[in-house]
Amino acid sequence: MARYTDASCRLCRREGEKLFLKGERCYTNKCSISRRPYSPGQHGQQKKKLSEYGIQLREKQKARRFYGVLEGQFNKYFEMAASKKGITGENLLQILETRLDNVICRLGLATSRPEARQLVSHAHFTVNNRKVNIPSYLLKVGDVIAVKETSRNSPKTKAVSEITGSKVIPKWLEFDADNLTGKVVALPSREDIDLPLKEHLIVELYSK
Repeated sequence: MARYTDASCRLCRREGEKLFLKGERCYTNKCSISRRPYSPGQHGQQKKKLSEYGIQLREKQKARRFYGVLEGQFNKYFEMAASKKGITGENLLQILETRLDNVICRLGLATSRPEARQLVSHAHFTVNNRKVNIPSYLLKVGDVIAVKETSRNSPKTKAVSEITGSKVIPKWLEFDADNLTGKVVALPSREDIDLPLKEHLIVELYSK
């Protein structure tokens, strides 16, 4: 399974804002954006004026990095979004939001999307009572996500629950904290997605 293995904080610095890839660390003064608010590399502190294409490209890269998606998979998602009825940019974000690893993070069962991806890969969750270990699994309305029975009392699960216990759950999801289960009650609308993304720039990039 292909994935990004370099330093996560470099991605935040490259995009010039927090992508929340390191969980709780992103909320402390250890965050790399707070300490070095410029791009990585020896020329990172030089200010560059981006072209129209450059602005659109950076927006696509930022979306990819928020959700932890590689280039080929992102292209596939865009094709899916373009073939659906509705606004292509909003369709794209809706598809990205319904990935299993993202929903695990939204439910507060992981402190970040990379951590959610790892937990899913290690088969700690079920969907509709069936084990699923594919982070990119796309959920549908009515799907029920649960922490696997054998994983509920693990130190890791308890630690994550303590950290994320006060997390606000999006209205398109339901969460039962006592049983560590969640449910997709609706597809997310654009208003439900709180990430600072300008999806129309991504659509313009692919339209070239």
